Amino acid sequence: MGASERGERNGPGAGSSPGTANDPGAANDPGAGSGPHEQNGPSDEGTGSGDEGAERTDERARLLAAWRGAGRTLSVPLGGYTLRDRLNALAAGAPDVYDLDDWADIYGNEQSVVGALERRTAELLGTEAAAFFPTGTMAQQVALRCWAGRTGDATVAGHPLSHLEVHEGDAYAVLSGLRMVHPTSEPRMPTAEEIHDLPEPFGTLTLELPLRDAGFVLPRWEELTATVTAARERDAVVHFDGARLWESVTHFGRTLEETAALADSVYVSYYKALGAVSGAALAGSEDFVAETRAWRHRYGGQLFQQWPTALSALIGLDQVLPRLPEYVAHAAVVAGALREALAEAGTPWFQVHPEVPHTHQFQVWLPYPAEVLDEAGVRQAEKTRTALFRRWTEPGPPGLAMTEVTVTEPALDWTPADVRSALSDFLGEVKPLTR
Repeated sequence: MGASERGERNGPGAGSSPGTANDPGAANDPGAGSGPHEQNGPSDEGTGSGDEGAERTDERARLLAAWRGAGRTLSVPLGGYTLRDRLNALAAGAPDVYDLDDWADIYGNEQSVVGALERRTAELLGTEAAAFFPTGTMAQQVALRCWAGRTGDATVAGHPLSHLEVHEGDAYAVLSGLRMVHPTSEPRMPTAEEIHDLPEPFGTLTLELPLRDAGFVLPRWEELTATVTAARERDAVVHFDGARLWESVTHFGRTLEETAALADSVYVSYYKALGAVSGAALAGSEDFVAETRAWRHRYGGQLFQQWPTALSALIGLDQVLPRLPEYVAHAAVVAGALREALAEAGTPWFQVHPEVPHTHQFQVWLPYPAEVLDEAGVRQAEKTRTALFRRWTEPGPPGLAMTEVTVTEPALDWTPADVRSALSDFLGEVKPLTR
């Protein structure tokens, strides 16, 4: 599938209706990410030389300064920290989660802060073991490679909008010689019927929970269990891309253990929702995790020391994880207020997707060029010290832009009236830019 085709299927109205169909990251990161809008932040591309490069560098500096200076935001962007911010947060939180008189880790040794993080993760997910990985992309590739070897089948069933397809540079094919088949191209999770009806065998079914590029959408619990059962009946194993699994269980009304128990392996991220420096984990049975450790080393993931990342992940598990249900609940308040305010403002066309967010993240679509909305957002932050939206992209038709909204701790004191007021200010900046 080409990039333009992926964008069309990601847009509202493509396939089934986004309001009824069912992850950025997301994200809203002022640092550049991988993929079309992987971190929803200004790109560093083209900053190498000449007037154009200098102009883009100045633009990025202006964006960061505006967002940094905003006293009211819906979330703190993933990359919106100085080195001092990061060091101060680590120094403040680390003594509460680990004994700082312990020795630093050496190649992730078990009796270290990395081992403690792995055990804590396995306990939370209810699995026998977990292995730390420096990146989620590496964790995913290792999981799929291991399952292909165990099942003897190099075919993976997955979604064309999944992180594996859109944001990992075809790594599953290039590095491991695997191939992907798509049970559906609709912007939602595949159904049990679609899994049953796949015309060829497959060894592994991958499910991204939530499906970020379709709008952070999740199936209902009954739909998820039926899809997993269908894969089992096809003699396939099930792998969860659970980069955002932490915040998904509220929608399911189930615990992390109950959710993870559906899969043979689970990948989770420590930085997306939990705010760690970076890092991920693969969880599953003892023997599977032992095999992934061997492949982690072959893929270059056996880093000498990882204690800052591990400490920040433990802080996230202690301080952020318990609050995620609160963020999910308030995201529904913010999304509802935005939808009502856009309608009251007479916006020519808009979409808040999903209408009731499945996690603490959702999409907003507006009928203006992304560059116009980016400029409006910066002007709003500079004038009012409020940052309602961050980066916009055009993954669908030109002139129709989308942003990902993330609701975290800074948003909890925003009332519907606050959201409506901020939206009014934002649209007030859009109007003169569109004349």
